[in-house]
Amino acid sequence: MTDTLIDDGAAWAIVEGRHGDPFSVLGLHKRDGTWVVTAFVPGAERLWVLTGKSGKEVEATHWGHGLFLCALPRKVAYSLRAEGHGNVWAFEDPFRFGPVLGEMDEYLLGEGTHKRLWQVLGAHVIRHEGVQGTHFAVWAPNAERVSVVGDFNIWDGRRHPMRRRGATGVWETFVPGLGEGETYKYEIRGPFGQLLPLKADPVGFGSEHPPANASVVRTIGGSFGDADWMETRHARQNVDAPISAYEVHLGSWRRAPGDRMLSYLELAEQLVDYAVDMGFTHLELLPVSEYPFDGSWGYQPVGLFAPTIRHGTPSEFRAFVDAAHGKGLGIVLDWVPGHFPTDAHGLGHFDGTPLYEHADPREGFHQDWNTLIFNYGRVEVQNYLVSNALYWLEEYHIDGLRVDAVASMLYRDYSRSSGEWIPNRDGGRENYEAIAMLQRMNIVAYGESPGVMTVAEESTAFPGVSRPVNHGGLGFGFKWNMGWMNDTLSYMQKDPLFRKYHHHQMTFGLVYAWSENYVLPISHDEVVHGKGSMLAKMPGTGEEKFANLRAYYGFMWAHPGKKLLFMGQEFAQGAEWNHNQSLDWHQLDIPAHAGVQALVRDLNRVYRGTPALHVNDTRPEGFEWIESNDAAASVYAWIRKGRAEDPMVVVVVNMTPVERRYRLGLPGAGRWHELLNTDAAAYGGGNRGNLGGVLAENTPWHGRAHSVLVTLPPLSAVYLHQELARA
Repeated sequence: MTDTLIDDGAAWAIVEGRHGDPFSVLGLHKRDGTWVVTAFVPGAERLWVLTGKSGKEVEATHWGHGLFLCALPRKVAYSLRAEGHGNVWAFEDPFRFGPVLGEMDEYLLGEGTHKRLWQVLGAHVIRHEGVQGTHFAVWAPNAERVSVVGDFNIWDGRRHPMRRRGATGVWETFVPGLGEGETYKYEIRGPFGQLLPLKADPVGFGSEHPPANASVVRTIGGSFGDADWMETRHARQNVDAPISAYEVHLGSWRRAPGDRMLSYLELAEQLVDYAVDMGFTHLELLPVSEYPFDGSWGYQPVGLFAPTIRHGTPSEFRAFVDAAHGKGLGIVLDWVPGHFPTDAHGLGHFDGTPLYEHADPREGFHQDWNTLIFNYGRVEVQNYLVSNALYWLEEYHIDGLRVDAVASMLYRDYSRSSGEWIPNRDGGRENYEAIAMLQRMNIVAYGESPGVMTVAEESTAFPGVSRPVNHGGLGFGFKWNMGWMNDTLSYMQKDPLFRKYHHHQMTFGLVYAWSENYVLPISHDEVVHGKGSMLAKMPGTGEEKFANLRAYYGFMWAHPGKKLLFMGQEFAQGAEWNHNQSLDWHQLDIPAHAGVQALVRDLNRVYRGTPALHVNDTRPEGFEWIESNDAAASVYAWIRKGRAEDPMVVVVVNMTPVERRYRLGLPGAGRWHELLNTDAAAYGGGNRGNLGGVLAENTPWHGRAHSVLVTLPPLSAVYLHQELARA
């Protein structure tokens, strides 16, 4: 009987897991005028088909090797009951369910223009044709067969092969009965019949705890209570706003007892409250998308759509973001489209071919990091990355994305010698495809999520990084000022005796300060790999090290550009950052460290509360030199200006360990009070300065009609604020 119900070749292909279209065989089909249920249930010795509301049972015929066939008089809904090795179990047949993806999804997937890829790919707990279960969908266009495997089917790829969706390259299936918390991977039979290492879901929302690396079915739940924040964040994140970001590695900011990493819910209280108390406007998080290797700090991601399980579930991460918004704190994520690791369960050779990466290692392999490079020119890959950016903005209300290693994406010859790279179509070094991806990402991010900001870590002079795309730029909102960081840190590490010979390392940033919308970053990269801590970089004795660092922070907060400081730098941690342990919070028991912390708190307060220090951060009308050439004294002085009605701020910095009485030209008459002095006793300094304020004299100096003698403490920055006349 079975010989007339199924072709032996098709039967063997199902049993051996070779069939490329299992839905054409398994399930309920009409063959030669007869409705036949075909089911593959390895381990079953007998199988019954249950039909109708009464559950009438019809025993199936065993073809062999777990393949059963049952003829029915008509097309009817059914379920299955199996018996084998002393066990009996009833279940829904996944092959009786129709497709989930619609025609429009199929069209957009095939075109590579589905902005919200995560809504159709990945694993989704749904109710389909009246039954609860999980829908799986994955892109693997060159595969001969794709199966979803997990504990639910003893990781046997023959049991749940998926349905190919035409020319899209997408495979899908609905597995009834599966829900939240199920672990799974994809078993892929490559184009030459080879079985690949099991793959994690490229659009999976969850993952196992490393070193385990299976994907986990997760529902992103929890409502937001941040409507007020979302409506007003544009004003908090534009070029006129005070932006001061606290860069954080969640795993090592602080540890719980037993050296346990804090959960997202614990961080929602401890980290958020701390950042708010310190006056930061934003938390900028090192990558939170799932990554296998702790030592990569998240910069070698595998699960681009999964918040790392190290701190909790996607719903708990959403609650963390919501808590930050509730206290007026924005969240910026590090986003890493520049490369991905070669881990066997990751994206590399995903369907047995170079799918996400280039085939040629001169384009597809990153020599510096031993990682793979996305094929930005492939429409589906570009769509995957752009959709991922939008996913974080929409699903978690993330306020901004900081894009890592942009320079490595922009240039085909990045860190490559002659002959190790392939020129673009015009024979040049620019990576047109990466440029197009970044432009599209910015267009989609700003267009679909009003009020967001994007930030580029770009270390070259590539033009127009923060210029709108319709004006020929990459479309970022801001760019990290790596040149400023390198020049000023180089200067600060020099003995003050020799600083006069390098005076303009501190002024050079103003030559190009208005070419981009800059962020001044003192990031994690400056306190790792043997570079030492910020405090350790400073020259001099113990007290002088602290004074140098305070003066540098004073210089930085008064310099045009938004601010970013990595965790631990705000209290002058003495040791280099170690991602495996907590920051050295005990050092706050030492007055000098607590003083630096108090200074950073006040710098943020003054920066946020003084329009002259932030309104024109990105415009030349917000800055004017008073003295930029006094190399002999290592003194710098300048004016910061806001709107016409805002009082000006004069900043003067003394980078020598010598106290000075210094005549300073002023832009206006009247009294100027000391807004901030990094030598204040509260910060650990000697409390030298101009506490009563200064009154401008009618003595021309520095090309100005008014001047004053000010006290410049050793290694200090002093802010003077013009007092407006009272009506």
